[in-house]
Amino acid sequence: MAVWDDLVGQDRVAAQLTAAARDADALVTAGASAEPASEPMASSKMTHAWLFTGPPGSGRATAARAFAAALQCVSPDRALGSVPGCGFCDGCHTALVGTHADVEVVRTDMLTIGVKETRELVRRAQLSPAGGRWQVIVMEDADRLTEGAGNVLLKAVEEPAPRTVWLLCAPSLEDVLPTIRSRCRLLTLRTPPVDAVADILVRRDGIDPELAASAARATQGHIGRARRLATDERARTRRKAVLKLPLRIDDVGGCLKGAQELVDAAAEDAKQVAEEVDAKETEELRAALGAAAGTGGRLPRGTAGAMKDLQDRQKRRATRTQRDTLDLALTELTGFYRDVLALQLGSQVALANTDVRDALERVAAGSKPERTLRRIEAVSACREALDRNVAPLLAVEAMTMALRAG
Repeated sequence: MAVWDDLVGQDRVAAQLTAAARDADALVTAGASAEPASEPMASSKMTHAWLFTGPPGSGRATAARAFAAALQCVSPDRALGSVPGCGFCDGCHTALVGTHADVEVVRTDMLTIGVKETRELVRRAQLSPAGGRWQVIVMEDADRLTEGAGNVLLKAVEEPAPRTVWLLCAPSLEDVLPTIRSRCRLLTLRTPPVDAVADILVRRDGIDPELAASAARATQGHIGRARRLATDERARTRRKAVLKLPLRIDDVGGCLKGAQELVDAAAEDAKQVAEEVDAKETEELRAALGAAAGTGGRLPRGTAGAMKDLQDRQKRRATRTQRDTLDLALTELTGFYRDVLALQLGSQVALANTDVRDALERVAAGSKPERTLRRIEAVSACREALDRNVAPLLAVEAMTMALRAG
């Protein structure tokens, strides 16, 4: 199985990365590592910095990791003309599972990536590969770089080490500093077709075809959300609750109650993540700092600051988890009203939420397209308010009241 097989519906991008991986392999094989990176790559399909953009669920991070694996491919078949990225050799396998010494995958469960973390990445990027063919830095959340962190990264992208490759992922060009994106080669991914997503859920995850098709259709081609919806009963239950909201906002009390339930569900998700991760992290840090059972579990002097830093990180992670859960609910609401609008306009576009068609038809019959468009705008305004750090309950209450008003 080649590393490109997980790029669902991205044939054009896979072809570009395949050509770049072939040129990268030729550069290393020919001994080009002794030259500055900018010179041997000038006339090549390979370059030192890439920017993967595309809508959520398009597979930006999957494409970047697949490319990283292809760059580390050591299959003997390459000498016979085979394309790098076999998926079976040690280089490919360790890069894909995250254990390759020369592939650093950066993903954050915080709201931002700061200067301190970025400086550490830049320091690592200056090192020569320890055993692989390239030093590869995959930044899955480049859009979360603070302005200061972006300026730190800019220097490394401007003056790259000879065999270092940066692979940055972001939803759009506008999410990355202009000075950085101008120095990267752009790859734009599209939303995968629904049928292709359903097919990979069946083939890779062994999901029942009918359930896979329903999940792919409900998430409109978002691979990660489709997989979660198909494998997690709680996710399906939560989605059903969200899609009932448009039928519960006939009065002010229903609006406020629905808003409270959405925020409470998001907080519960954050709490579940905390229970699974925080206790383990805390215990590991206490052990590393020397807290022994024989001393009553007390920490040595001077270590309280480290525990406080961990608690702060855990709090920020809980905040992001809550926001991500709310954003998912708002995305599902947008899809609901999009289907309502399609019914009102008599569009032939396929509906995403066919399992709640009765509710769609009821809402569509009770309003006009103009009101549906205003409701979609209200959901978008709520998402923007959450991005600006507005209190979640306040933002969601304002949205539900706007949905009622139409």
